Amino acid sequence: MNIAIIGAGNVAWHLAQALQRAGHTLTAIYSRSATTREELARLLPQAQPIGTLDLQNIPAEVVLIAVPDAALATVAAELEVKLGTVVAHTSGSQPLHILAAVSGAHTGIFYPLQTFSKAKSVDLKSVPILVEAQNEDTLQLLQELAQSISDTVEAVAPDARRQLHLAAVFACNFTNHLLGISRQLLQEADLPLQLLQPLIQETITKAMQHDPYAVQTGPASRHDQNVIETHLHMLRQHPQLQELYHLLTQSIQATKDRG
Repeated sequence: MNIAIIGAGNVAWHLAQALQRAGHTLTAIYSRSATTREELARLLPQAQPIGTLDLQNIPAEVVLIAVPDAALATVAAELEVKLGTVVAHTSGSQPLHILAAVSGAHTGIFYPLQTFSKAKSVDLKSVPILVEAQNEDTLQLLQELAQSISDTVEAVAPDARRQLHLAAVFACNFTNHLLGISRQLLQEADLPLQLLQPLIQETITKAMQHDPYAVQTGPASRHDQNVIETHLHMLRQHPQLQELYHLLTQSIQATKDRG
């Protein structure tokens, strides 16, 4: 299948290479930045780095839009494709109708449920891909495309996809931020983050094997007010972290109290 990619960031970086390994032909990489589009295109022998959203002369049955959510509407308004081209975005939170401005296209969503960084390789075979489309033919094509790079492909309703994205923000983005706070606090005591590695790994393993609420531990879960007050005092130089600690403690206690 001939595929063009709009975007050259983290998601585009991994998707393009996975699709190429699966036997598809990447024909074009668009980015406003000449540096990033050329960097990605160098890894894709047949991909042309382009700086225009007029793709009417680009051979591509599918155009995947992998740009930040805030840029989707602008890209959709400027994108020009051949009649009948399948155009899908990769966002977990944005609606299908945001692509309605792409004239003559069959639209869909191709959402890989994973966190991506260029420096970290990811096996797309283990990454769930959620698909949605305006019609059954487009949905089938996107499912087949997803199945060529992933072992887990699901067609999901819009509300379910957005709920999944919300859950993913808590599971990934917020968790990563909390790990960053942990690292900051350890650095202040001249201690390495590696000391927490076994604890972090056990926490994740246990949470995947059990209901996380049921295996919650710590001073908040025990209502150990003396420890909680000590921690809040230790955070007196970090009022934002104090507030975050307090809110998380309240949430843990309220959840436990509800049973």
